[in-house]
Amino acid sequence: MKKTNQQCPISSTIDILSDFWTMHIIYTLQDGSKHFCDLEKDLNGISTRTLTLKLKKLQEEKMLEKTFDGSYELTDKGHGLKTVIDAMRKYGEKFLIK
Repeated sequence: MKKTNQQCPISSTIDILSDFWTMHIIYTLQDGSKHFCDLEKDLNGISTRTLTLKLKKLQEEKMLEKTFDGSYELTDKGHGLKTVIDAMRKYGEKFLIK
């Protein structure tokens, strides 16, 4: 019996993280909260519209939240991706960066 995306943890994770900017945003927020304009600066090349849409989606997925002062910060669910980011870094260092 084939699992649906709701039953498969890998497919569910891929659905959330599969676009170019999502992991960049999560990575950028790993060290602490940032305001929208700081994220725009740190994410060189992202359009205002794309950043707005990605932040909204990540809020809906409960990966990050907007604080009272208007900055964005990772939730526990968002911080849980640290192991994925660390694995991506190790893979890149071993196989992609020479």
